[in-house]
Amino acid sequence: MKVGLIYDPVYLRHDTGAHPENASRLRAVMGHLEKTGMLKRVEAIKPRPATVEEIALVHDPDYVRSVARKAENGGGWLDMDTYLSPASYEVALYAAGGVITGVEKVMEGVLSSAFALVRPPGHHAGVARASGFCIFNNVAVAARYALKKYQLKRIVVADFDVHHGNGTQDIFYQDPSILYFSTHQYPFYPGTGAVDEAGEGMGVGNIVNVPLPAMSGDDVFLRAYSEVFVPAASRFRPELVLVSAGYDAHWADSISMTQLTVGGYVQIVRLIKGVADEHCQGRMALALEGGYNTESLSACVKATLEVLMGDKEVADPMGKPSWTGKPAGADAVIQTARRIHGLE
Repeated sequence: MKVGLIYDPVYLRHDTGAHPENASRLRAVMGHLEKTGMLKRVEAIKPRPATVEEIALVHDPDYVRSVARKAENGGGWLDMDTYLSPASYEVALYAAGGVITGVEKVMEGVLSSAFALVRPPGHHAGVARASGFCIFNNVAVAARYALKKYQLKRIVVADFDVHHGNGTQDIFYQDPSILYFSTHQYPFYPGTGAVDEAGEGMGVGNIVNVPLPAMSGDDVFLRAYSEVFVPAASRFRPELVLVSAGYDAHWADSISMTQLTVGGYVQIVRLIKGVADEHCQGRMALALEGGYNTESLSACVKATLEVLMGDKEVADPMGKPSWTGKPAGADAVIQTARRIHGLE
């Protein structure tokens, strides 16, 4: 299996200083992949920048121009969480373009799957706003690009970041061509993603949220993916699978109170990959979202690449959290999601 890693040092130029989403994240991941020999196993792919027209498949052109102007004028805060440095507009074009590059290589048969190691992340960015460290919605742009370029009818977007992808949900809330599935800690930032947020109009039923309580771990998440994601995505019959791959639900990541392990992520990615293998010849592209403990982030990215390459044994160098119980309410959430989406 030819698995691609889309990366370029340009992503380090989004200079956020001491912000949690900073360049040390990608430096750590690339260092770990090199140290462990993983870089020799993947196909290194250089990204291209997305064009303004491609960004405008999702984002309001006035918003895109405002980001460009602010960067030209030295940058500053786009909202209370999202910082723009002078180079950040260009880097954000490369972030969206990196995911597009992965989609192109997968759709054209150059790669069996691709992982876009990009920043800034994207899933909180809305049509006309930055939010939650995100400037442009990288996965949403790539999805709209794939629909247009390859005349696709159905794309599944799976999002396992610990935060709900409110931007992605808003963008596709009435879109029948996208099935958006999210597991996330709830209630938590950004406060969206309740189980009954299920789409409307032509998109009704195509937004699938499984909002999980704090302290949910591998068993809970795997139930969500096996009992909700797999049947919902299989019924949708995707022609392409995209993943907002956030690793901040790992137990070592202090930004959340979720208890996933590296091994848990391995099993989640295997379930998502199984849907891609069964329904769209394995066509799957992942884009980095969150993950702020550099040790767990690096281990999770490496493990994800091993799953994409078909490795049967994937090690978990970080082990399990000290607390491994099941929080109250988790079963009810999964059962409610199944009922709402007719999966019982």
